[in-house]
Amino acid sequence: MNLNYTPEEEAFREQVRSFLRAKLPGDISQKLKHHKPLSKEDHVRWQKILHQQGWMAPGWPVEYGGTGWNAVQKHIFYDECAEAGAPPVIAFGVNMVGPVIIAFGSPQQKQHYLPRILSSEDWWCQGYSEPGAGSDLASLKTRAELRGDHYVVNGQKTWNTLGQHADMIFCLVRTASGSKKQEGISFLLIDMRSPGVTVRPIVTIDGGHEVNEVWFENVEVPAGNLVGEEGRGWSYAKFLLSHERSGIAQVGRSKRELRLLKYIASQEQVDGHPLIEEPRFRDKIARLEIDLMALELTEMRVTSAEREGRPPGPEASILKIKGTEIQQSLTELMMEAVGPYALPYIPQQSGENWIGETVGPAYAGPLASRYFNYRKVTIYGGSNEIQRNIIAQHILGL
Repeated sequence: MNLNYTPEEEAFREQVRSFLRAKLPGDISQKLKHHKPLSKEDHVRWQKILHQQGWMAPGWPVEYGGTGWNAVQKHIFYDECAEAGAPPVIAFGVNMVGPVIIAFGSPQQKQHYLPRILSSEDWWCQGYSEPGAGSDLASLKTRAELRGDHYVVNGQKTWNTLGQHADMIFCLVRTASGSKKQEGISFLLIDMRSPGVTVRPIVTIDGGHEVNEVWFENVEVPAGNLVGEEGRGWSYAKFLLSHERSGIAQVGRSKRELRLLKYIASQEQVDGHPLIEEPRFRDKIARLEIDLMALELTEMRVTSAEREGRPPGPEASILKIKGTEIQQSLTELMMEAVGPYALPYIPQQSGENWIGETVGPAYAGPLASRYFNYRKVTIYGGSNEIQRNIIAQHILGL
C-alpha cells in the first residue's frame, strides 16, 4: 500500500491551493477560522464560486456535473479547503440526496433537481429523525398515504438541521406496514413551501438556532416525488448514510483546529510562562496530536484502498468514531486553556448578525458555544455506539 503522493497529485494540490488563494473570499475564511457563525448567504456565495469552477460536487459522476477526481484527489481537495478556511459545502444536497437521486431517481428527478443542487438554487434539509426514532430510525411514524396522483403526509421530524433555510426536504415516510419495521418505508421529496409544513426552532444549549422540528399536516406531495420504488426507502437511507459518514472524520479541519489550540496555549500564561510549556498540558496536546496523526494515516489507508479499487469496510465507522472524539477533545482543551474566559457566552442573534460582548481575548469568546455545539458530533450520522456495533459485527463477527 503506497501512502506517498505522486508528482501528479502534488501538482493537483498546488492547483487547488492556487484556486483557494484567488477565489476564497477573505471575510468568509476569517469568520470560519475565528469560529464565527456563517450566514446562509456566506455558504451560497462560496458554493456558487465552486460551481463556477466546476468543483461543487467532487463525488458525482462527470455526466451529472462531477469532477472526475479519484479518491486521492478528493482527499487533497478537502484537506486544502480545510487548511484555507473554506466552508464545507452544505451536505444535504450535494453529499446526501444528490447521490440518492443519481442512483435511484427517475430521469425527470435527475433533470430537475441535480442542476438546482449544483447551482445552490435549492437548499435541502433532511427529514429522518423523529421523537422516538433516532438511532432506532426504523421506528419512524410519519405516514404518507397515496391518494390518486399525490401523497398526503402527516407526522413530525426533529433535529432537522438548517431547515429554516431550506426549499426542499428529503424524508423517510411510512407508506405501509410490514412484518419488519424496516419494511414499508419510502423516500419522498417534499417542497418546504407546501401548505401544512411548519418549521419550529429548537434553540440548543450553545444558544444557536441550528436545528428544528418540522411538522406535516395533510401535506400534499406529487407522486412523482417518490424516489425509486415504494417501500424501498430503508435501502436508500442506508445508501445515503454511507455517504454522510464518509466525511464526518474531518481530519483537515481538526489539523487546523490543532494549530489554533497550540496558538491559544502559547498566549495563555501560567505562573509567568506560556501554558504550552506546562508539562501536563503539553502532554495533553501531544497525545491529541498523535491520535490525529494516526487518524490521518487511517484515512489515507482507506483512500489508498479506494484508489486501488477496493471499497472501504468498517474503516468508515472507525474514522467516524475517532474523528468525532478528536473534534470534541479539541474543544475541551481550548476551553481548558482559556480558563475563566471560557465561561459560557451566548450571543444574541439579530437576523443574520450576532451581537454581544466578550470578556478576555477575542479567541475565547466563541469557545464555550463551540464546545456545547460539538457534543452532538458523536451522535449524528449514526451514534458512535452504533458504529461500535458495526465494527464488532464486521470484524469480530458478533
